[in-house]
Amino acid sequence: MPEGIDQELEEFKRKQAKELEEFERQRHERLEKFEVREQEALRAFEKKEASEVHAFEVEAKREFVIKIDRQDYHVHQRSMTGSELRNLPKPPIGPDRDLFEVVPGGSDRKIEDTEVVKMRDGLRFFTAPARINPGARR
Repeated sequence: MPEGIDQELEEFKRKQAKELEEFERQRHERLEKFEVREQEALRAFEKKEASEVHAFEVEAKREFVIKIDRQDYHVHQRSMTGSELRNLPKPPIGPDRDLFEVVPGGSDRKIEDTEVVKMRDGLRFFTAPARINPGARR
């Protein structure tokens, strides 16, 4: 091969090697920036998740004090069915009695077994005979 072509070829190889080196440097730089962004996003996500888990754990440990027939009961559920409420006292409230929620300033509300009641501190319930037959002979 003529010497001019060899020089051109060597120059072309050097130029390509230099371009490849620059391309690899830029690719490596972009990759490092990407990894930094991803690590920051992951740390932010983990921090938020830890906060949410903590809030959930605090809420799960929350205790509500309710009363059934003037007896205090400490419950941790956010809501309970009428059936679950009936099973708090020992022995449980039998089918011969109805369960009512005390509604201050209003009419007390009968709680059915399948009804879901949202718990809150100070919630009060009472029981009464399921059947009242006034005037019946004893």
